[in-house]
Amino acid sequence: MSEVKGRLFDYRPFGPRDPHETHRAATPLELFFDLVTVIAIASAAVGLHHGIAEGHAMQALPVFMVAFFGIWWAWMNYTWFASAYDNDGPIYRLLTFWIMFGFLWLAASVPRFFDGLDITLPVMAYVVMRIGMIALWLIAARNDPSHATTARRYAAGIAVAQVLWVALAWLMVPGTAVFFAVLALAAVTELMVPVYAERAGMTPWHDDHIVERYGLLMIILLGEILLAGSASLAKGGEEIGLASPLLHVALASLVIAFAMWWLYFSRDDHLRVHTEHEGLHFQWGYGHLIPFAATAAVGAGFGVLVDIVTGHAHIPLRAGDIAVAVPLALYMAGLWFVRDRFVLDGGARAVLPVFAVLVLIAGALMPAALESMAVLSVLAVFVRSAMATRARRRIRAES
Repeated sequence: MSEVKGRLFDYRPFGPRDPHETHRAATPLELFFDLVTVIAIASAAVGLHHGIAEGHAMQALPVFMVAFFGIWWAWMNYTWFASAYDNDGPIYRLLTFWIMFGFLWLAASVPRFFDGLDITLPVMAYVVMRIGMIALWLIAARNDPSHATTARRYAAGIAVAQVLWVALAWLMVPGTAVFFAVLALAAVTELMVPVYAERAGMTPWHDDHIVERYGLLMIILLGEILLAGSASLAKGGEEIGLASPLLHVALASLVIAFAMWWLYFSRDDHLRVHTEHEGLHFQWGYGHLIPFAATAAVGAGFGVLVDIVTGHAHIPLRAGDIAVAVPLALYMAGLWFVRDRFVLDGGARAVLPVFAVLVLIAGALMPAALESMAVLSVLAVFVRSAMATRARRRIRAES
């Protein structure tokens, strides 16, 4: 009994992790945290799905972007701190649980935000999460003198940003120009906090660990596409046949999801080339918002296609094709932005932008748009892989 009690109240200082630690991997606690991320992302994707299916794409899209930004940023705040200071002690675990409670509250508030831009509940959820994050940063400041200024800047910056969100929720009328102006200011302030804090000294985050964490989030997001494919098969039931549109949607969703996975998890190093320059690792970290949000939107687009085929949406089939094509093209362009323009050269560097344009053309103009996009996704994998392999061989031969 005393041993269990000792373990429970065993205080471990939040000292910096070794950024060169070998075999650093995601912990069970981080994976547990990701379960809440799954719920939040699914809620945002469903909101976008229903908005497009009901013919309100232009209204639903900006709401989705704000909601996804809030979810992604909550994940970012915790993930980067954990990479630098996770000690798996009882205090760290309890504060993580507290943050997870706020994150779950955020997930639960997303449908209400889609219904009427009511930001009150999301802001309250963020207040809960921020209490936990500020506590973590202050403890880190106390236990890591070499990064104390950086940690205190994080704590103060987070608090200032939260004041803007509270003002937005309680003082602004949703939907007005002032509302969106303050929202944009709050979002920019959030993004500037790490830039400001890290200028006092870079926190000891672990590049391989961060790459793994980003990869795990990508897998979660790809799950939204697989879920849409499963829904398509389920609605087809026993009557589904080779000519069934539902089968075509399901197969296309799987092929595109597989291709997206392959494009992301290539053999090219995602992050190490960025660590030499502060601005580049911020581009990599922040730039992932594009492929992350695009992947969730692809899943929503396939959900729209299922609704169109089953008669539950009253928009043309072409609108459903475009709902897949636009985010799929953004995904390819986003991967080019965060990775390919740095790690590839020559013609290989242009592969994904070219295929992004082709996907847009297929979605908007081709007769068999969905099938064409699936084929183009597979071709993108083959062409990029072949050209990247050739480039690697040339570099090895020259060296």
